[in-house]
Amino acid sequence: MQLGYTILYVPDVPATLKFYEAAFGLKTRFLAEGGDYGELETGSTALAFSAHRLMQQLGKNPQAANAHAPCFEIALCTPDVPAALAQAIAAGATLMRPVEVMPWGQTIAYVADINGFLVELCTPMG
Repeated sequence: MQLGYTILYVPDVPATLKFYEAAFGLKTRFLAEGGDYGELETGSTALAFSAHRLMQQLGKNPQAANAHAPCFEIALCTPDVPAALAQAIAAGATLMRPVEVMPWGQTIAYVADINGFLVELCTPMG
């Protein structure tokens, strides 16, 4: 088995895809007709988004994300965390934690996306 994709529930899928393109340089791989589902090109595992209304129609009870009380985070690796952080903030991300070098040598920073999901920007490990 392998991880195929992660789906985040958001109010507005097209706006979220547009934000991720501007903030993180990710490209839209797929957007369903009607705009209730979309995927970003992120390598072998896609980052996907599904509209709250679609999830409600499917019998789920999606909750809004809260970057101050996250239940998970998205980690995006980059060799230049300060530049990635500046780009994300310019695109509308909210700074949650500034650039910091961790004791194990990895550089990190955190932002919240336009939906309140916590996003870590980090250098690759190893």
